[in-house]
Amino acid sequence: MKPFMDGDFLLNTETAKTLYHDFAAKMPIVDYHCHVSPKEIFEDKHFDNISQVWLAGDHYKWRLMRSNGVDEYYITGGASDREKFQKFAEALPKAIGNPLYHWCHLELKNYFGYKGVLNGETAEEVWNHTGKILRDEDLGVRKLIEQSNVAFIGTTDDPIDSLEWHEKIAADDSFKTVVAPSFRPDKALNIDKAGWKEYIKQLSSVSGIEICDIKSLKDALNKRIKYFNAHGCKASDHGLDHMIFAPADDNKLDEIIGKGLSGGVVSSDEAAMLKTELLIFCAEEYAKLGWVMQIHYNCLRNPNTAMFSKLGPDTGFDCIGPQNGSEALASLLDVLNSKNALPKTVLYSLDAGDNAFLDTLIGSFQDTDVPGKLQHGSAWWFNDNKQGMRDQLISLANLSMLGNFIGMLTDSRSFLSYTRHEYFRRILCGLFGEWVENGEYPCDIPFLGKMVEDISYNNAARYFRLEDKQ
Repeated sequence: MKPFMDGDFLLNTETAKTLYHDFAAKMPIVDYHCHVSPKEIFEDKHFDNISQVWLAGDHYKWRLMRSNGVDEYYITGGASDREKFQKFAEALPKAIGNPLYHWCHLELKNYFGYKGVLNGETAEEVWNHTGKILRDEDLGVRKLIEQSNVAFIGTTDDPIDSLEWHEKIAADDSFKTVVAPSFRPDKALNIDKAGWKEYIKQLSSVSGIEICDIKSLKDALNKRIKYFNAHGCKASDHGLDHMIFAPADDNKLDEIIGKGLSGGVVSSDEAAMLKTELLIFCAEEYAKLGWVMQIHYNCLRNPNTAMFSKLGPDTGFDCIGPQNGSEALASLLDVLNSKNALPKTVLYSLDAGDNAFLDTLIGSFQDTDVPGKLQHGSAWWFNDNKQGMRDQLISLANLSMLGNFIGMLTDSRSFLSYTRHEYFRRILCGLFGEWVENGEYPCDIPFLGKMVEDISYNNAARYFRLEDKQ
């Protein structure tokens, strides 16, 4: 029996061990999509206890606690940090097979040097041990990032954001990690969601352009795109509940925008028309600037309306969406490609059943500009577990070219989540090891090692132009 999560965790062959320890483990991290706070990075936020750095805002852990019947008082309610940690520690041992079990113990080992097992009985010991490390070793946000060997962080930022914290980080020569904003214009596109009218007023104010029709809305977004570009932005991100493609002419779009600005009810079909037009427009601008466009789709938001009313969005109640959207996504890429305006694009579907579709679709639009110009993004959200990552990697290998893959991201709000990159790299090396030792690929360790280094770091560094810091 193998020891629990030892140095060769998930590395079941000698080839895998060599590839991980000699090649993957040393590579820096490009965390090109996440939701951490640039303000907290600049201010080097410190934490009083493990709950503050571990449980605050972590939807994965909240869902796990709810699955164990924990009262919301101990999750997002008024319970003390110590009480919340105790409830989580009691729930964790039941999560066999869940990536959280592995992530949590990797985090405890890597950042706090704790090699035991967390459960209800050891919670007090872990609480005291981690609290001492946080206090005595001055373990703030910046030290966590530096210890994790993170070269680049791509945050997620709204078009109306001032980017003041990115400016301050960029001006601080003592911090070596590049922190760049990513343009996330969802609120401008979501005319069918509450608050759109009020948001457009904010966008008008920030851009200095009075938004009244499709032209002025595009002008305002383009002004903010240029502002983001001047602040080192290298990527955008679009979160779509489901993929859409519904072209419309400017007269119809002006009519839809007028209805939204007057407080009228915009239908789902009308909303799809505006979203389609703005997706195409934004993508064209991204292509001009050399940005990467990321599209996340097939998420069903807030199906539990009672808890949505109580806690609001982004509190751990979303699930995998029911719609495929394959034809719509293909049509969007085709329109952009026909205009010679298709940017580097990363596609993520929350439905793992879309793996083969995405891997064949990207092959339909690759070109000579960039190796792997179109990417099937890493296993996302509910799929970033051992099986989900393996499935995504195997599908990509079967139907595309795994050697050009840009690798893992955290998609997290936690500064401890960089262990997900280690988890991914171990799974990657384990898979390579299986193929080699099964006689499916030559045992060319130098070449395989370089490919592991590329997928771990080099491919993403090139793709997101890390050499171009501004």
